[in-house]
Amino acid sequence: MKATHQDPLIKVIEPLIAAIGGTLIDADSVKPSDVTLEVDGVIVAAVRLPALHGALDRMIESVERELGAKLSDLSRTSKQRAIRLLDERGAFTLRRAVEDVADAMGVSRITVYNYLNSLHR
Repeated sequence: MKATHQDPLIKVIEPLIAAIGGTLIDADSVKPSDVTLEVDGVIVAAVRLPALHGALDRMIESVERELGAKLSDLSRTSKQRAIRLLDERGAFTLRRAVEDVADAMGVSRITVYNYLNSLHR
């Protein structure tokens, strides 16, 4: 059994694959690092996860979609919520994340650190 991009299983998970920045891989091109998709014990396709490079941008885009606006256009309360969402998703474990998020929000690094500190109290 070989899945195609029209297969119902694939159609259902395509939005998830896109949201995580993954790539759908045909069953005959699977690498050991891919996440296989199996139906009845048969690999029908796989998902190749994205490289870490660009992960913060993808997280920011996801939060912007969720909150319905660019980070820079959010109210103070919504910016605090964005920081919480990014923190929950592990954004601040990435190098330079505070600086990059501050730039995207149009605030200072100190403001981002203050929002983070208030979350962790």
